[in-house]
Amino acid sequence: MPLGYKGSYQRVGAYLHTKRTSPRPVVARAPSPRTVAGWILRRPATLPDPEQLLLKTVRTHCPEIDALTRHVRAFAVMLAERQGERLPDWLAAVRQDDLPSLHTLAAGIDRDAVIAGLTLPWSSGAQSKATSTASK
Repeated sequence: MPLGYKGSYQRVGAYLHTKRTSPRPVVARAPSPRTVAGWILRRPATLPDPEQLLLKTVRTHCPEIDALTRHVRAFAVMLAERQGERLPDWLAAVRQDDLPSLHTLAAGIDRDAVIAGLTLPWSSGAQSKATSTASK
């Protein structure tokens, strides 16, 4: 008894024709890691609506990106508003999530120096020309 397909060439041709001419589903390309990082690092208010929606979609599908975004944005607010007293809580929150790279960053932070830098009025940065000439 011979093995194989017992149908006709016309039937195979018709099947292949429908496969070739049927519309393929449109699949959006995933954004690159660099693009997602850019969205996370930008101020949320400056992110155009389409990019905000794309970031929201990424955050919904990836809990790690969602946690990272929350931590990065909380740290940015802490820096911008000079709220050094919030650093210990931020470090504790970072330790709660499974984000090894962020753990490495948090472990390398000189806690006392950052708190002092964000709360004290003094600066260890470059002095202005008026200040440096006045102290001579």
